[in-house]
Amino acid sequence: MKFNVTIDRDEDGVWVVECPAIPGCITQGQTKEEALANISDAIQACLKVRSELGMPLTIETRQIEVAA
Repeated sequence: MKFNVTIDRDEDGVWVVECPAIPGCITQGQTKEEALANISDAIQACLKVRSELGMPLTIETRQIEVAA
């Protein structure tokens, strides 16, 4: 499966990566590469827990265009 993720830096310079399609699926790393590697593990863990709890694996996300 492929997922979109967001990548941001917090005020301390730590890289934060989140998977919007899976509520609460978020991780971090000291480098962007570390954070991106960590999100793969986080996604797998979140999918497993959601499956065990009988929850939908993901929620619907869409892209929209907004004039800026």
